[in-house]
Amino acid sequence: MSGVAMYTAVQAGGTDERVLQHAPLVKRIAYHLLNRLPDSVQVDDLIQAGMLGLLEAIKNYDVSQGASFDTYAGIRIRGAMLDEVRRSDWTPRSVHKKSRMVSDAIREIENRTGREARDVDVAEQLGIAMDEYNHILQDSSSCRLFSVEELAEDGDYYLDDVLDHEQGLVDGISREGFQRALAKAIMGLPERERLVIALYYDEELNLREIGEVLNVSESRVSQICTQAVLRLRSRLSEWTND
Repeated sequence: MSGVAMYTAVQAGGTDERVLQHAPLVKRIAYHLLNRLPDSVQVDDLIQAGMLGLLEAIKNYDVSQGASFDTYAGIRIRGAMLDEVRRSDWTPRSVHKKSRMVSDAIREIENRTGREARDVDVAEQLGIAMDEYNHILQDSSSCRLFSVEELAEDGDYYLDDVLDHEQGLVDGISREGFQRALAKAIMGLPERERLVIALYYDEELNLREIGEVLNVSESRVSQICTQAVLRLRSRLSEWTND
């Protein structure tokens, strides 16, 4: 349903007032997500998608199901924004393919050796030079094939199911197990990768700021972050259907 059609469908019953009341929530979520998405993503596009999510929340919210409107709306708004980013993914298929190759190589090396796969190990496994391997990491840095943000997105879909009590119980167990596995995988990252992930996703520093902390270039931070994400993907393959 288009934004105009959805707005017309829910216009009655004080919708205008609710849209105005929750517009700041849309903007706040948009700017929060923007810090974790590729530079090609525009905040105006996120806000526009989020407003459609808000209208959908107003139309479909059922107070008898127990969840507060703010919680329900936040889930719908954030989901709509991520759907928009996913639809607009411009990354070439070749980049997706190479990212998967790196992730598969990391998993194979670590399963075979029982130790962390170093970048030189991965490059050797793939039969490529280090320059080419670093180039793959650089290209993959804006690839949304798999990211910590998408891991969090899984949680949003599980939260959605709280409106269905029986299914919500099963999903809650699955989500709890996934979050434990994710936390364990992050703690098991090499020290520098774990630090970059913490600074980027917890402290919300940008790549330039992280580079200043580590005394390395912004592009090197991007490579470390991408390798960490691909390593997490390899270690969580049973959860991500890879």
